[in-house]
Amino acid sequence: MSLHRLLVSHHWRFPSALPLSLRGHALSSHHQLRGTSVRLGGPELGVRRSFGLQVLNGVRRERGVETGVREGRSRSAGGRGGRRSFTKAPRVEQAVVDMGKKQRPSGPKQLSLRSAMANPSSTISFVQILGTGMDTGDTSPCVLLFFDQRRFIFNAGEGLQRFCIEHKVKLSKIDHIFLTRVGSETAGGLPGLLLTLAGIGDAGMAVNIWGPSELKYLVDAMRTFVPGASVVHTHSFGGSVGLSKEGAGAQSEVLLEDDVVKITAVLLRPQTSSINEESGGKKKTKRPRVEQTDPESPSSEEGRDVSVVYVCELPEVKGRFDIEKARKFFTRAGPHYGLLQAGKSVMSHDGVTMVHPEDVMDPSSPGPIFILVDCPTPAYIPALLSNPVLCTFQEENSGTSPKQVTLIVHTGPASVAGLPEYQSWMSRFAGAHHVMAGHGNLNMSQPVLKASARVVSRLNRICPQVFPVSGLQPSGPVDQIMDMKDKESTSDLISVAENLLKFRLRPLSNLGLDRSAVPEPFSMNEIQEKLLIDIPELNGATKKLSDLWNPTSSVAINADASTGKDEDTRYYCEEPWLMETLTSTSHADVTAASSSDGVESNDERQASGIQATDSGSESLTKDNSDLEDIPPCLQGVTREEMEMVFLGTGSSQPSKYRNVSAIYVHLFERGGVMLDCGEGTYAQLKRRYGPGTDDVLAGLKLVWISHIHADHHTGLARILSVRRTILERRGTFVPVLVVGPKQLRRFLDAYGQLEDLGMEFLDCSQTTYDADDSAEIEKAKQSIEARDDISESPMSGSLRNGSSSEREIAAVSTAGTNSGVGLVRRTSLNSKTSPKKGQMRNYWLLPGANLLEGIDWSGRDKLSQALSSLGLAGLNSVPVVHCPHAFGVVLESLSQKQPSGPRRPGWKVVYSGDTRPCDALVDASEGATVLIHEATFDDSMPEEAYAKKHSLTKEAIETGVSAGVYRTILTHFSQRYPKIPVFDDSYTDRTCIAFDMMSVNLADLPLLPSLLPALKLLFKDDLASMEEDKDGADDKEEALNL
Repeated sequence: MSLHRLLVSHHWRFPSALPLSLRGHALSSHHQLRGTSVRLGGPELGVRRSFGLQVLNGVRRERGVETGVREGRSRSAGGRGGRRSFTKAPRVEQAVVDMGKKQRPSGPKQLSLRSAMANPSSTISFVQILGTGMDTGDTSPCVLLFFDQRRFIFNAGEGLQRFCIEHKVKLSKIDHIFLTRVGSETAGGLPGLLLTLAGIGDAGMAVNIWGPSELKYLVDAMRTFVPGASVVHTHSFGGSVGLSKEGAGAQSEVLLEDDVVKITAVLLRPQTSSINEESGGKKKTKRPRVEQTDPESPSSEEGRDVSVVYVCELPEVKGRFDIEKARKFFTRAGPHYGLLQAGKSVMSHDGVTMVHPEDVMDPSSPGPIFILVDCPTPAYIPALLSNPVLCTFQEENSGTSPKQVTLIVHTGPASVAGLPEYQSWMSRFAGAHHVMAGHGNLNMSQPVLKASARVVSRLNRICPQVFPVSGLQPSGPVDQIMDMKDKESTSDLISVAENLLKFRLRPLSNLGLDRSAVPEPFSMNEIQEKLLIDIPELNGATKKLSDLWNPTSSVAINADASTGKDEDTRYYCEEPWLMETLTSTSHADVTAASSSDGVESNDERQASGIQATDSGSESLTKDNSDLEDIPPCLQGVTREEMEMVFLGTGSSQPSKYRNVSAIYVHLFERGGVMLDCGEGTYAQLKRRYGPGTDDVLAGLKLVWISHIHADHHTGLARILSVRRTILERRGTFVPVLVVGPKQLRRFLDAYGQLEDLGMEFLDCSQTTYDADDSAEIEKAKQSIEARDDISESPMSGSLRNGSSSEREIAAVSTAGTNSGVGLVRRTSLNSKTSPKKGQMRNYWLLPGANLLEGIDWSGRDKLSQALSSLGLAGLNSVPVVHCPHAFGVVLESLSQKQPSGPRRPGWKVVYSGDTRPCDALVDASEGATVLIHEATFDDSMPEEAYAKKHSLTKEAIETGVSAGVYRTILTHFSQRYPKIPVFDDSYTDRTCIAFDMMSVNLADLPLLPSLLPALKLLFKDDLASMEEDKDGADDKEEALNL
C-alpha cells in the first residue's frame, strides 16, 4: 500500500511542493531520504519519520496552518538523558502521526555556535553594566562588551538570565562568556543560561566559555544535569589544567584576536603572606580534594584561586579618506581608491608616482582599550601592581610611550578598591575613566528587577502581612567608593556604576559615558498611590482585609508610631521579630539547637508574657474563631511558630515576575528548612529579609531538593557557600544537611572541587515511608537477635528454641509491609490515578526501588538530630510521578505544650514537588494543615500536562480536597501566565495562589482564601487578556475541526 493511497483514504492532499517522483508512487527508496531511522507504519511503508513530518508540514503550509509539530529539549529536562518533548499534533493529522511509535532521535543533540560577520570599520561598540547583584549584593555584576554583530559577557552570576529577560538583552546574540573567577558568585547563572540556549529553536545553540583552570571542575559538575553538547566549547587557561608544563606559569594569554577585538587574559595569583595575614595568621583551609584519576588534573594548588584581568583592545580607527588629495594623483575614481583605504600602495595615473595610503588619508586614531579588573581580596594587589602586561599601559612603568587606556571597570569589592595602594595603582593609568562596579554601594530601595518589585509593591498595598517588603528598605550609608569622588584630581574620571550604564567606545565621536539607558528611580509609594487611582475598587477590598488582620496591623501601626514612622513608610517592615533580630548583638544563642523540651519552655515563656512582642504575637485565630472551624493545631498558635516564604513560584526558567522554585520554611529562633532551591534563591532571600538575611542563612539547618531538574536546585551551591562563609566568620560553623535525589550528590561532590559547601548529604530514598518501615524492621530483628544471644544457655550447651524468634521476625516484617504507614507500597497496588497499561509508568514508584543500597544509618541519625533542633517530629519523602527519583515531602512538627489543657497537636505541611496526580501524595497529605501543590498548567492544557508530567490547576485542587487538607496553596506556574494563573470555578474556599515574596504565617492560614477577591481586582486586566487569548485559541481550534 502506498503512502499516497493511505493519505487519500484519510482525505489528505499532497502539497504541490513535493517532487513529482514522490506523488502517487510507493516510496520504496526510503534510504535516500534524510532524517532519523524511525519508521511510520509497518514494513510495507518504508517511509522515515522525518518525511512524514515533511508531508504534514507541507499540508499545513498549504492550508495556512502554522506547523505544530516541533521537537526540542525541555528547559527543565536536566541531564543528558532527558527525553525529548513533543507538542501534540492537531487531531486532523492524527491518522498519520499515530502510524508509528515515536522514539528519541538517534545520537546526541549537536548545538551550533552563533556565527556573525562584523565590519570593523563601521561597527558600533560600547561597554554596559548589567547590574545583577547591584541591589542585593548576592552575585558579581556582569559586564557586556557590545558590538553591532557580536556580544561578549564577562561573568555570569545568578539572575543573569532573568535580568536579560527583563531588560530585553537577547541571550541568543551572545558569542562568548568570560569568567574572572570560577565559583558561585561569578558563574552561578551559567547552567541555566546554557540550558536556555540549548532550547532555542529546533537546533539549539551553544556559546564559547572562557575561564581559569578551575573551569574544568565547573564543567564536570554541570555535566551531571546539563546536555554535554552545551559545554563542548569551553576553554580553560592558566595553571596546569589543560595546559602544557611550559604554559602553566604564564601570566597572560591572548584568547581571541580578530578584526573586531583582541582579548588578553592576565592572571593574578594571591600572595600567600597576604592570605595568612588576612586570616589572622591561620593556615588557609584547602578545598576537599578527590583522588587523582585524571592525568590532566593539577598535581598542586597552582592554578587554583586565580583571578583574571581581561584586556580588550579594539583595532585602530583609520583616518578619513581625503578625496581632494586623491584627485591630485588620479583623474577619476576607481578600484584604486579602495586599495588605498585598505592600506595598499597604488601607482598613480602618470605611471611614475607611487601613492601610499598616508598620502591620501588622515592619520589613524588608536583603538579604544577596555580593561576589566577583578581584585577580590587585598591578597591579589601585589600581583596587580607588578604584572608586566598591565605595566605596559602605565606611563611611569612603560619604557616607551604607553598605550592609552580608555576605560577600566572594577568589579572587586569596595573594601579593596578603597585601599591606598589600590587607588595609587588606579592613578597610574593617565586619562583612563574608572567605573566602580564592585559590591559596597548597594541600594536595595532601587531594585534591578523592577517588574517583580512593582508587583510586590502592589500586593503589599493589599495585605502587608502576607506580602511584606522588608527587603526594599534603603540599605544604609553609601560606601567608601563615593569618597574617591571627593578627590579633585580624580573626580571627573571616577564614576560609581549604575544599572545599565554605558560607556561608548565607537564611534569615537561619541566616546564617553551614556546614562540614557539607566532606569528611572523606583518609588514604592508612587506605585501604590497610582494603584488606588487606577483601581478605586481596591480601597474597599483592602479595607476589608485590614479589618480581618486588625490585631496584627494595629500593632504594626502602633509600633511605627513609637519609632517615629509615618503612615507612608509603615509598610516597609511588618515583622516585630525581624526588627528584634536586626537589633540583636549576637546570633549565637538564636541559632543554638533546641530540643523538644526547649520548644515547650519557649511556649511557657510566651504564656508568662516574657516575649517582647506579646501583643503582636497573639494568635489571630483567638479573636477570629468565628471564621470557620479551626484545626486543633492552629488553636492558640503564635506568629513566632512557623512561616512559609515563597521565594520562587515559576516553572522551567525565571521570568520578569516569577523566579524558579524555592520555599523557605522559617521556624524563627529554631532555624529553618529550604524546600527546593532554584537559581537566584539567595537574591530572593535578600529581597525578603534585607539586612537580616545573614541571620536567616545562619539558622538554615536542612535543605530538601525534590528532583534533579535545574529549576529546582541550581541555586543550592550559592546558598551553601554563603552560609559556610557566614558561620565560619562567626566561629559557629556546623554542616548543613542536604536531602535530595542521588543524582544531586554527584553534582555537589563535583562542585565541591571549586568551593567548600559545608554540607552533608542524605538520599531522599532514605527518608521515605518504605525506609522508615525497613529501618523499624531491621531494628526489631537486631533487638530479637540480641535477646536470643542473652538467652543462650551455657549450661546446656545448646541454644534456646529459635522457632519463636523466627516467628517474631516474620510477624514484624509482615506488619511493616501491611501497615498504613507504608504508603508507597500500599498505593502502588491500589492507585486510582496511577498510569494504566499503555500509559507512562515510573519504575521508581515500585516497592523498594529506592532502597536498593540498604539503610543509611548515619545519614538518618543526622536527619533526626536536625529535626530535633528544628522542633520537627519528622520529614518523609514521597515518590511522585514526574521523572526518576522525583519526590514530594511531608514535614510534621512536634506537639506543643499549652498554658492550660492538653498539648496542642503539631502542624503538617506537604509539598508536592513536580508531579502528576498520584495516590501516594494524596495519602501522604491526609489531614495536612497545608498542601503546597504544583499547578503548572490551567485546565485547558491536559495534553501538555500529561506529556511533561505536571498537574493541572483542577487536579492540584482535587488532591487537596481528596486528602481533606485545611489549606491548598498553588505554585510552580508555567511562565505563560506571567503575573497570575487562570482563575476558574475549580478554586475553592480553601485554595490560594502563591506569589514571589509571599509570606504565609501559620497564624494567617484561616484568612488566606479571603485574599482571592482582592487579587482578582488587582489583576483584572491580566485575567481579561488571558481570557481573550483563550477564546481566540478555542475559535481557531473550532475552525480547524470544521
